Amino acid sequence: MSDALNYLLKARPDALSHYFAFLKDAGKHLDPKTRNLISVITKVDAQTERGFKQYLGRALREGSTPMEVLDALLMAFPTLGLAKIIWAVDIILEMDLPGFQPEALTRLAQWHDVMACAEVPDGTVVRTECDGRGLFIYRDQQSYQVFDSRCPHQNTDISELALKNNILTCPKHQWEFDAHSGACIKNGNSPLKRFESRVDNNRLLAYW
Repeated sequence: MSDALNYLLKARPDALSHYFAFLKDAGKHLDPKTRNLISVITKVDAQTERGFKQYLGRALREGSTPMEVLDALLMAFPTLGLAKIIWAVDIILEMDLPGFQPEALTRLAQWHDVMACAEVPDGTVVRTECDGRGLFIYRDQQSYQVFDSRCPHQNTDISELALKNNILTCPKHQWEFDAHSGACIKNGNSPLKRFESRVDNNRLLAYW
């Protein structure tokens, strides 16, 4: 949300509340993935970079694949035109999202060998890199939680330095996350993306 909209919401809540209620009600029969893909298109049409990044993150978190995002942009060509689609793709490239890399677009989801289980001491949170993706891993005895290192707000990569007392803080807008559960506990409302994981021959594997 822009600073201007935040201001108007505080100055004229009686008027703006109806606007936001309308937006929420207008898509209530759509599944979250479709709704957020449509929102991606509206933000590209308006060329609102912050909103585009926000809804792109939501669409990906709700299960949209990078190829589906690109298809949605191309399907909206009659409305958007090539210039706005290029504008959106330039932003995606600047964000350096792993799934949008050319070699990743045609690669099917698969299990990735993340690290040896012994490298994650019981009760700790560890950050690592695997096949171009940053990960935070929490171990509770023989149970592992594997989270994407990118903040769900605008896909900012969260570094190991952001971890303090099992709380992860995004450096961009100070969203805070419980590193054990991935839940957002302050300033935001979306959890970290969690990847399915399993242990095989004392190696931790994750699926994406």
